[in-house]
Amino acid sequence: MLLLALDTATPAVTVALHDGTSVVAASSQVDARRHGELLLPAVDRVLAEAGLRLDAVTGVVVGVGPGPYTGLRVGLMTADTFGLALGVPVHGLCTLDGLAYAAGEEGGIEGPFVVATDARRKEVYWARYADTRTRVTEPAVDRPGELDIGGLPAVGAGALLYPDTFPDARAPEHVSAAALASLAAERLVAGEELAAPRPLYLRRPDAQVPKNYKVVTPK
Repeated sequence: MLLLALDTATPAVTVALHDGTSVVAASSQVDARRHGELLLPAVDRVLAEAGLRLDAVTGVVVGVGPGPYTGLRVGLMTADTFGLALGVPVHGLCTLDGLAYAAGEEGGIEGPFVVATDARRKEVYWARYADTRTRVTEPAVDRPGELDIGGLPAVGAGALLYPDTFPDARAPEHVSAAALASLAAERLVAGEELAAPRPLYLRRPDAQVPKNYKVVTPK
């Protein structure tokens, strides 16, 4: 097994390689406006660090969000393209699940807890977890002031932005492809079937087609 994992659902542009046992190379950069510019160089970087070629990859894992439309589609389209070019399966994983898994690896959280990422528009994408591998609610998008998390610990950039709602906010702030790859490898080795690489937008994109076009041609 050699999984190429990537995620662009948050401001982090993150890529990792996992050999079925451990992460062999990883790269993460935080820049909400340069997903398209940073992703492929990051793929090249982790392959070079591992001393491997792209054709050694046996599967692709991509974070499916929830996340903003523009950034999220960069990772999804890149993953689909790699899958088609290499003839390998493309697996989808909820980005919040990757953050939850990383919370156990990096932050020492066991559960229960909440994951919240920044959804902009003064909202968060969030879900509740029983432990670092078990999500107990569907991902949702809401205003922080409308949430009652019962004082649970919370991880993610959304939690750090709104301390009144998430008073016990902890690291990590952004998802890492290393955690995403490790979670995917763990589930695949256990014989679990992963989700299809389909985006979790949860709301309409910011850019909308105007409902009424202004007539500018002569009659």
